[in-house]
Amino acid sequence: MRTKIWQGFLATLTVLLPLWRDVSAVEIPPDVRQPPMITKQSVQDHIVEPTDPITVECEATGNPPPVFTWTRDGVYLNVARDPQVSMKRRSGTLEIFFWGRPEDYEGVYQCTATNEFGSAVSSHIRLRVSKARTWLKEYLEPVSVFIGLPLILPCNPPAGPPKPQTYWMNSSMVPIRQDRRVSMAENGDLYFSSIVAEDYLTNYVCTARFPNSNTIQQKPPLILQVLTARMAAQIAPKFMKPKGTASTQIAMLGEELVLECFASGVPAPSIKWTKDWEALSMQGMKLENFNKTLRIKKVSMEDGGEYICTATNRMGSLDHIITVRVKSAPFWVEKPESLVLSRDDSGQIVCRADGIPRPQIRWLVNGEPIEDAPKSPGRQVSGDTLIFRSVVPDSTAVFQCNASNQYGYILANTFLAVMDMRPRLLGFRDQLVKVTEGSQTHLHCPYFGSPKPDLRWSKGGLGALEGGRYRILANGTLEIRRSKLQDQGTYVCVASNVIGRDEMEVQLEVKEPTKILRAPHNVIVIKGSLAHFDCKIQTDPTLEVTVTWLKDKKFLILGRRMTKDEDSLSIADVYRRDEGIYTCRIKTEVEEISVSAKLTVMDRPDPPTDLEVSDPSERSVRLTWVPGLSNHSPVKEYLVQYTEDLLADYWLVPSGWKNLTGYPGQLNSVVLKLTPFVGYQFRIIAINAIGPSRPSKPSIYYETGGAVPDAIPRNIKGVGTGLFRNNMEISWEPLEYREWNGPKLRYMVWWRRQHSREEWKNYTTYWWCSHIIYETDTFTPYEIKVQAVNDFGLGPESPVVIGFSGEDRPTVAPTDLRVSDVESTKLTVHWQPVPRASIMGEIKEYTVYYWRESSRLPHHNVGRRIKSKSFKANGPRLSGTLTGLIPYSNYMIYIVVANNRYEGPPSNRIEFQTLEGVPSAPRSFRIMHRHYDTIYLDWEEPAEPNGLLTGYILKYQTLNVSVGERMQEEHIPPNTTYFSLRRFDRYTRYKFTLAAQTQIGVGEAVTEESPHFTTEEYTREQVDIATQGWFIGLMCAIALLVLIMLTVFFIKRSRGGKYPVRDKRDFALEPVDEKDEGTFDYRITRVTTLPYSRREEESRQGRSQGAIEHMQKMTNSDDSLMEYVEEDEIEFNEDGSFIGEYTGTKRDKDSSQYHESSEATSPVAIYSFA
Repeated sequence: MRTKIWQGFLATLTVLLPLWRDVSAVEIPPDVRQPPMITKQSVQDHIVEPTDPITVECEATGNPPPVFTWTRDGVYLNVARDPQVSMKRRSGTLEIFFWGRPEDYEGVYQCTATNEFGSAVSSHIRLRVSKARTWLKEYLEPVSVFIGLPLILPCNPPAGPPKPQTYWMNSSMVPIRQDRRVSMAENGDLYFSSIVAEDYLTNYVCTARFPNSNTIQQKPPLILQVLTARMAAQIAPKFMKPKGTASTQIAMLGEELVLECFASGVPAPSIKWTKDWEALSMQGMKLENFNKTLRIKKVSMEDGGEYICTATNRMGSLDHIITVRVKSAPFWVEKPESLVLSRDDSGQIVCRADGIPRPQIRWLVNGEPIEDAPKSPGRQVSGDTLIFRSVVPDSTAVFQCNASNQYGYILANTFLAVMDMRPRLLGFRDQLVKVTEGSQTHLHCPYFGSPKPDLRWSKGGLGALEGGRYRILANGTLEIRRSKLQDQGTYVCVASNVIGRDEMEVQLEVKEPTKILRAPHNVIVIKGSLAHFDCKIQTDPTLEVTVTWLKDKKFLILGRRMTKDEDSLSIADVYRRDEGIYTCRIKTEVEEISVSAKLTVMDRPDPPTDLEVSDPSERSVRLTWVPGLSNHSPVKEYLVQYTEDLLADYWLVPSGWKNLTGYPGQLNSVVLKLTPFVGYQFRIIAINAIGPSRPSKPSIYYETGGAVPDAIPRNIKGVGTGLFRNNMEISWEPLEYREWNGPKLRYMVWWRRQHSREEWKNYTTYWWCSHIIYETDTFTPYEIKVQAVNDFGLGPESPVVIGFSGEDRPTVAPTDLRVSDVESTKLTVHWQPVPRASIMGEIKEYTVYYWRESSRLPHHNVGRRIKSKSFKANGPRLSGTLTGLIPYSNYMIYIVVANNRYEGPPSNRIEFQTLEGVPSAPRSFRIMHRHYDTIYLDWEEPAEPNGLLTGYILKYQTLNVSVGERMQEEHIPPNTTYFSLRRFDRYTRYKFTLAAQTQIGVGEAVTEESPHFTTEEYTREQVDIATQGWFIGLMCAIALLVLIMLTVFFIKRSRGGKYPVRDKRDFALEPVDEKDEGTFDYRITRVTTLPYSRREEESRQGRSQGAIEHMQKMTNSDDSLMEYVEEDEIEFNEDGSFIGEYTGTKRDKDSSQYHESSEATSPVAIYSFA
């Protein structure tokens, strides 16, 4: 009921306050004698830093100017006699210099401003000096506590002022990690819901930070001893703060309220809040400290009620009810206003205040309780009202209204002034007011007088303006609603009372209003696009207009991206910082109008913040975050990413960021499925229609607890290994680090012989993923299984796998080897399988080895490279197909059987012959032009005839064949490897296709096109090679090389070197470097160009050899080389002369007869050679 009354009262107060603001206080001109009034003062609780100087404010008005005095703790403060205290000139503000102890000037100060009409007083100002106090020197005994029990570590920070901020750290200044089990209360105490063994690993230091001085104080370190004599049992929740099941807390209206709830238990309880047994609305509220703290920023009347804190773990739940009662310090309902009366008038001053509980109203006069002040006739106190009747000048005084309850007080000064004064118009004379048609016009005429004058407005001095569109306000202003053009003219304001009168004129002009023809509209754009706002106007032509653009009420700075033309504003490449309210302000002399539109920039969302990890377990954790701004595009999905440190035995195995899973955009708290014994950090990416946000800051590092392995080792097998056959190696693939689930992973290997009654044997290996069993029988089956083990226990066993011990060499060869279905390139091989017992292991395959022994053609050499082909032993396999054989050949073949390690002995060898096939392509097929009208072709027989050649088939036709022209075909005997073709003209080109054939058929063909026939006339149409840059460069390089060699020859000859010469055969020019240093040998060989076939050329060269030798014997001159160029081979020395006997080289008798010359070197020969 009380709450409903207060809600109704506050609603009424909300309606009345604007009306009370319109009633302005009495304004007395400053030059009129009047009582003092306090206009400025320091706050009631004034906390200052000990710096020079400290100011305590007190400002006041009055005529004559008031005199200021101060009291401290109710005692008069003599400012003149205290050298550390001074007062500002024409002000009551104190300046205090701390030369000694600052605490000496702490206290409650009050300022009094006095003139001949009375005294105004300030509120009580409590001055406190900020202190960064230190903890008392003390030795903290170690705290011993059993594992699983709750614990509170008190902080008790030094008192301020102001109140310090507290933190818990270790002695290395690393913050103590807080979670659902360990957290700090508002008073700084550290609460443990239960103690675990790891809590002893650090010491605990309470740290206080004083915000004003920014200093930090630390308490001595506290050591925690955890007793582990017993195992930690699971315990139901029990409240540590507040105690019991119910408590009460007072909340002050408009201030902050903090509700705390700490509970013990194993596992650590989770906290949930409700109000009046219903879910919290969370409007104006915030849950902190792992839900242990409920913070209400600004308390309202609706925040009163019962708040239920529920602590829950797997052992049960418990409720604590906190009853919140809302109280309030006094506040003004109607603040007292000063009163001006003339002699013998009557009036009243009202002072109304309220609060919870309702405050008491006390009146003071000139700073003294009114009941202790001298009595004044005609003054009466009636609760919150001062009543005055038939006042006289001596009734003038300053009154104070004090409203107080147990939670505070408020104080207001007001005065009663008794005077007689003729009316005074306080405004400017001969004003010119310009307004727009249709607007509300105010013509101001402030006035003062006592008794209060009567005010009258007229137009042109005729009649009184009152009623209809005209209204005279209490302050003398004439209000004209919906001004019209005919309202232009001169208006007269007249103020009069019994003492006199005053008047003034105001000139009014009415202009056409400004119209907005096209206003800007709200715009929603994507970041990086273009935004456009219109603002087209029409104004009175007699007025000068200015159009400016504002963003969020601040003038817009135009530039490259933001441009303005006559009727619009454009923003290119919009950024998020461009978002806001854009205002087009049109300003003229008589009015200012604005029209606004909102620019909304859609962008990727901001990353989430305040990632919090809670509800830890071995395989899951709860991740909670505060969503970032969606940037006007709703978040569709949150992508949770993680990085993990796989906790191997002695090192961390870090990983990069990976995607964990996605969640709908309306969630901000999810349970993540994790792997045991892994260190995690999380971050979140928000995704909307525009794209993904930047990743959030990583969460705190979180380690999941250990568990037994879940995974089974994979790919388990047992096989023989090494050079010995009496062992078996059991191997498997190791578990990935994320599958360890705990420290010190190892593998337990189990084995026994199959179909035996022997017990399982086992062995545990720590590092190796294999184990060798020795002294086994050859190729014996074993049952094998492997399981992973860590410090938390045994993992699941793998399914039983059959493995075999080592294999030996097969003892028997396949029999009855034979072939069938023999063709030119393939055949079928048949054999009889070996007995199963003779394989000495698992049969793998049969391998056939074969090679080409010879060709069935005489004088045809072949290679004997051995080839093999394996046939998998799938079932009782007795045959296989060999392919890729060469036709018309003799082959040898044998077969072996193989297990996984060895091949057995070879079978008997058999010989077979492949059938005749088609030949390969003819070799060295070439086309030559030896006459203008004839094309010559020659070739060599195929590399693989694959049978007896029966001849060649030559097909040809002209290029760019016309329609209907048939391809010509020639059959050539097998012993002929050339062909000539007469053509119509030298420019006709042909396409030739040549293939050899046997009785089986035609073989692979070779195709060539005849080249272009080159003549002098024809080459003019081609590119001249002699004019090409690369050819010119090549020739210059060759000439330079020859010149360098000639220079070397001269140098060597001048040193007496000898140059033996040896014969050359088939090339024109060849240098030879023998053992003798600096010897060179050259020969020139003639290359024939006559149009004969290859064989005819060879026979002609043989017949001409004798003639050449005869010509060489006739040669005995070194004058010229020209007469020897027709010979096949000519020997000469480096200077062009024939080599004589001085070379020192022994020759046979045939050569000695033309090597007798020892004449000097001929220069002509040298130049001819070059």
